Amino acid sequence: MEDQVSEEKVRRTIEVIRPAIQADNGDIFLRGVDTETGVVTVELTGACVSCPASTVTLKAGVERILKDRVPGVTAVEQYGVAQAESAVSL
Repeated sequence: MEDQVSEEKVRRTIEVIRPAIQADNGDIFLRGVDTETGVVTVELTGACVSCPASTVTLKAGVERILKDRVPGVTAVEQYGVAQAESAVSL
């Protein structure tokens, strides 16, 4: 159990990140935590949706911070993107 990701720690960390994203007219919402694999799914909204730097924000910003602060986080994915990609490959 100790090696599983704490959803509560992920949630608290996202609340710390949120003001910086909101300052750029966007927002971030937690959509899921796979406690077994460590994959966190978030949704970026507002200005983040059309921003070409949103992938950088997600990977270099959000993912890095979550990996640093929450033991067991292995990756951060954008909500809807992974689902859409798997639907295309079917």
